[in-house]
Amino acid sequence: MRERNYRYFAFTFVTSSMGLQMMATALGWEVWTREKSFMALGLVGLARALPVLVLTLPAGTLVDRSDRKKVLSITQIAFGAVAFALAVASANAGSVWLLLGLVVVSGCIRSFNAPSRGALLPSLLPPERFENAIAWQSGFFQFAAVVGPLLAGLTMYLTGEIWPVYATTGVLCTCAGVAAIFLNPRPVVRSSPPPGLGGVLDGARHIWREKTILGALTLDLLAVLFGGATALLPAYADRLGVGEIGLGALRAAPYVGAFAMAIWLAARPTFRNAGFALFSSVAGFGVCMIVFGLSEWFWLSLLALAVSGALDNISVVIRHVLVQMRTPDEMRGRTTAVNTVFIESSNEIGAFESGLVAKHFGPVFSVVSGGIGTLCVVVFVALAFPQLRRMKQLTESKEDVRHAEEAEEEHRRAGADA
Repeated sequence: MRERNYRYFAFTFVTSSMGLQMMATALGWEVWTREKSFMALGLVGLARALPVLVLTLPAGTLVDRSDRKKVLSITQIAFGAVAFALAVASANAGSVWLLLGLVVVSGCIRSFNAPSRGALLPSLLPPERFENAIAWQSGFFQFAAVVGPLLAGLTMYLTGEIWPVYATTGVLCTCAGVAAIFLNPRPVVRSSPPPGLGGVLDGARHIWREKTILGALTLDLLAVLFGGATALLPAYADRLGVGEIGLGALRAAPYVGAFAMAIWLAARPTFRNAGFALFSSVAGFGVCMIVFGLSEWFWLSLLALAVSGALDNISVVIRHVLVQMRTPDEMRGRTTAVNTVFIESSNEIGAFESGLVAKHFGPVFSVVSGGIGTLCVVVFVALAFPQLRRMKQLTESKEDVRHAEEAEEEHRRAGADA
């Protein structure tokens, strides 16, 4: 926070994240109260995910060719415009399909916003502060994700309307776009990706070669695909009988835990056994989802969600540091784009999967079976990516990894000989 650039970046990130969390909470509640349909809740996630799947890889190529600061500022202001459009649609009782169409537009914007933000951050501060900056960034996001849903629930409760939440999001995202103009990143090498599909797939090829990154992204993709319960929170708020305020608390609970974890991670030394920490945290996340799915008590549900958020934040920090620190600067836009596809597709398609399973088998079966699936994913990825399982330091070089593998192989041979 001593870095001027990082203070502006943090303001941009917090205001935008808070607004988008408010918008997501209001959208889920509006769709649920109108339709009372698990599938409708799943469609909200699908509407966010499809544009990301289609556009993010080309967007990453554009980000590497463009001024990342300008892309960040423009996309934040565009988020504000979509939020104002949602406010108008909601105030005039526009159809759910109109709301979903605007969600698709926000997904298109997200395809360009996430790669520009992720690629820009390393150029805003010295490399030796980057891991600590990621921990603080995670903390800022968790803070915004706690306050945003609570504000959304409180606003809907006090006003009896949903559109003021969208209007507030519009103001916050516009302010974030203006603040981004004042960022002053250091000059970076602009890449010239080859035209056509080859340039678009450069980031994917880099991740395929870096098995630790590939393993971490695969773990996150599959775990969240099976283990996410966020899409069903409006239904669980009804099931627990807690209404709008309770929905805000349920949405905020994972981020309360994650915020506490982020503060602890920012104050502690770097990971010394990152692979073990990653797999343990994801396994714990799956257990928390099982407890939440079975719980019939509001406070136990809140506790399970809070602990799941704390554990998930460990994997978030490890994954983000791996992606950025093991990628050349001129490729960060394309690599971050691939990371965004993994993140957004797992969360949003996971929301659709949760809604689909809940429609046929009920919300409890959907959440509990997802938690069990997450535990199975941990075992599969641990076996499929031994490099990730053995990883110690996040910043270790390829030579460090090779020496560690050779030492382990010698130790194994010595044990066999004995």
